[in-house]
Amino acid sequence: MSHAHPLWRRTFAEGLGTGLLVTVVVGSGIAAASLSPGCVGLQLLENSFATALGLAVLILMFGPISGAHFNPVVSAVDWWLGRRSGSGLTAQDLAAYLAAQLGGGIAGAILANLMYGETAVSWSTTHRSAGHLYVGETVATAGLVLLIFSLAASGRAKAAPAAVGAYIGAAYWFTSSTSFANPAVTVGRAFTDTFAGIAPSSVPGFIAFQLAGAVVGAALVVALYPNAGKAVTPHTETTAGASS
Repeated sequence: MSHAHPLWRRTFAEGLGTGLLVTVVVGSGIAAASLSPGCVGLQLLENSFATALGLAVLILMFGPISGAHFNPVVSAVDWWLGRRSGSGLTAQDLAAYLAAQLGGGIAGAILANLMYGETAVSWSTTHRSAGHLYVGETVATAGLVLLIFSLAASGRAKAAPAAVGAYIGAAYWFTSSTSFANPAVTVGRAFTDTFAGIAPSSVPGFIAFQLAGAVVGAALVVALYPNAGKAVTPHTETTAGASS
């Protein structure tokens, strides 16, 4: 598979895009808590609305370069499906994407903290460790993977920015975990003791069930779209990925 952009440029786009995504999530959460004190439902609405719009914009911005994965599970599924079809990310691409996404997620949380006058790193004290939350993360991640790769397999990749943004915005509300659905974003959110934070001790459990959701989502993709082999937003001579 030949890529339209060199790996360093695609990796930079993934790190920058993931960082800005976390900045949107954390920053809008801080703003929501400040503007709507004492009203958690309204805070979540503001946070989810900003995240949905911000994600759609970021996919449009970086999709043509890297595929706009912004999510280790999307990159991993892209790599796995690509082994079946001779497309998708290579192992080298995958390693670079994962490192960039993780680093970007952490940097994005720090940037949001600094923009709102918070300490650069303030470990979250919001514990999110419960069985029903893990079920929510599994469902959120499986649905995200199924959406992304079904769009590509059915020739509707251009709908990815709106569809993925809408899915994440909705999943804030229909999943018990408020749909982190992204290991890099989950790690980043541990670095902020604000509305969107997650305690470091809760991170491993969330990531474990995000990975389980990725497996379920990938299995559903293969069952429904046997020829699926690429993610969503164009970034090669053919197609590639997108996520939250």
